Amino acid sequence: MGEYAIELQDVKLTRDHFALGPVTLSIPKGYVTAIVGPNGSGKSTLFRMIMNILKPHQGSVTVLDQQLNHHNDDELKQLIGHLPEEATSFDDFLKGYAKAQFHAKWFQNWNNETYQRLLSILTTRDDLQLKKMSKGMRRKFDLSIAMAHHPKLLLLDEPSSGLDPIAWKTMIEVLHQYMENEDHTILMATHIVDEVKRLADYIVFLVDGQVLGTYEKDELLQSWSTYFIEAPSGGTFDPHLMPGYCEHKVVSSGFYEIVCSNSFEAERWLEGQELTVRSKQILELDEILFQHMKKARQYAK
Repeated sequence: MGEYAIELQDVKLTRDHFALGPVTLSIPKGYVTAIVGPNGSGKSTLFRMIMNILKPHQGSVTVLDQQLNHHNDDELKQLIGHLPEEATSFDDFLKGYAKAQFHAKWFQNWNNETYQRLLSILTTRDDLQLKKMSKGMRRKFDLSIAMAHHPKLLLLDEPSSGLDPIAWKTMIEVLHQYMENEDHTILMATHIVDEVKRLADYIVFLVDGQVLGTYEKDELLQSWSTYFIEAPSGGTFDPHLMPGYCEHKVVSSGFYEIVCSNSFEAERWLEGQELTVRSKQILELDEILFQHMKKARQYAK
């Protein structure tokens, strides 16, 4: 098996009001990767292509070492668990256990003990019609279904949608346990910052159908900071020279607020200048995404 669970090479898909790509992206095997971006960026479209539901207009998609095409992909889908952003409605009339019975017949590795254990851990039930479940109950049921056949790859589109705080923490624990197997991989799309912090190893920024970058989470969060700097009186100071400079504003005479994407090099540079760092603030993930979006849209002009 290769070192990547998913590989997209020069993938492009165009619709009337949206274009995805061209996207080249590699998702490492054995890790949790979070795709982060605003609504309408193409996250769900990307998931549907990985599931071979949508076909790209150009480029190739490889999942678990199998390049997707128009041929039968039943064997590959035995290895994938998919939690879509919205629950399907065509099976609303079914009771939960009936849907589970259908999945048990289709998935060769379906494990009823695992399914029942997940229902219990997530405190949900399968004796109701799906349409009568609350959004949170349906979410927990669908996650149990997605994981009961022990997939190697989990695709989770906004997994915590509709969950209360206690259910959310339980879901995080379930996913941590899943990842104890080094052969497992999670690709999730989320806008919940705490979800990314607690689960993800890697972060992909996807905005307006374009990948703006792929980063190791801890390294990314340690790299971005806002510095509040006092420049020496009577001297000249050009904030654009600061390594990793993104933007600045003058707070008051001689005081600057500077956003930087390379804290390590910036601090080495600051040590060599006659500057006083009054304070430093680590940027949150949503602020880092905002900086990426601003930069990308400036280039697009």
